[in-house]
Amino acid sequence: MHPSLYHPFYLLLVTLITFSVMKDYAKWKYRFIIKHDFSKKNYAILLALFFTLFIGLRPVDERYFVDMNMYDYSYYFTYYGARFVFDRHADNFIFDNLFAWMGSQKYESGVFFFLMSTIYFMFMLCACLKLFPKDSLLAFVVYLGAFSTFSFGTNGMKAGAAASLFLVALAYYKDNKIITILFLWLSLGFHHSMLAPIVAFVIAYFYKNPKVYLFCWFFCLLLAALHITFFMTFFAGFTDEHGAGYLEEETEDMVRNVSGFRPDFIFYSAVPILIGYYLISVKKIKSEKYNFLWCVYTLTNCVFLLCTYGSFINRIAYLSWLMIPFVLLYPFLNNRWSIRQDQYLRYAVLGHLGFTLFMNIIYYQI
Repeated sequence: MHPSLYHPFYLLLVTLITFSVMKDYAKWKYRFIIKHDFSKKNYAILLALFFTLFIGLRPVDERYFVDMNMYDYSYYFTYYGARFVFDRHADNFIFDNLFAWMGSQKYESGVFFFLMSTIYFMFMLCACLKLFPKDSLLAFVVYLGAFSTFSFGTNGMKAGAAASLFLVALAYYKDNKIITILFLWLSLGFHHSMLAPIVAFVIAYFYKNPKVYLFCWFFCLLLAALHITFFMTFFAGFTDEHGAGYLEEETEDMVRNVSGFRPDFIFYSAVPILIGYYLISVKKIKSEKYNFLWCVYTLTNCVFLLCTYGSFINRIAYLSWLMIPFVLLYPFLNNRWSIRQDQYLRYAVLGHLGFTLFMNIIYYQI
């Protein structure tokens, strides 16, 4: 398949699968929304295997998979056949050393890209199986339809793999502290930017007052609207030179879809926050796990707002966006709070996919 067809085919396939899965859910009424078991784990596993192969075996292309081309160049001209020496001071101490070691062993770059795709989709699946044991297929399909899923499986591979590892830590935080700590460490080892959601994770673990988190989010939104960029410089001091480059204030020649105050990105970020706060405070949902997920997401999204004038802001936003499918779905599938909950579930799933399709098919084509 030509590289230019990968993204359209991905969107088409995910859209068809989403409608197929939601068609099955249409027969469930609100009183069965908690009691049913519609996981279809085998189908979810097959989907994960398919997308692992589909994305992992894609061709190296300079135009459509820009980061992939840069990784390929670095792999062959820096590490291929070179002597491997473990770098204890690497910015991404697991990813960088794994990348160098595979090159030193003279594996073809395709093996590396397939490994990254495997980590990305398989650990994403693991998180869905754990967090949504009765709705694993739906959760995985919704994640496939998220705005950044394709992009961070093909270009931002390092951050994408780190995100999937972080999701596993989120899924296990109540049930197994050893697994949680291990996957937080692995996530940080793959990409140092995961420090932001990990810090939010730790804070939310000890403090879970939704009102405070919502106030912080609106305060950060106000700072963003007032074009206050102090925190961009502040956060740049905690990252490497490459990461600091993302926090440089936008210039006139930057591409409009990766920098600046983005109402569309803020809207996408705000929906799970506002829905979640309404369900927690008004509908009185009693779920410690959901409250925790919501708090981690909201606090991490504050970082995006404080750095919204940086370059490649979509990569900073992804630090919180990686949680959106889970934060959005969880209260619809694991709590009963409305006699129209089955309809609201369909609105949430199709609206989430609709935003992805609108941005890719209409907005970016204007």
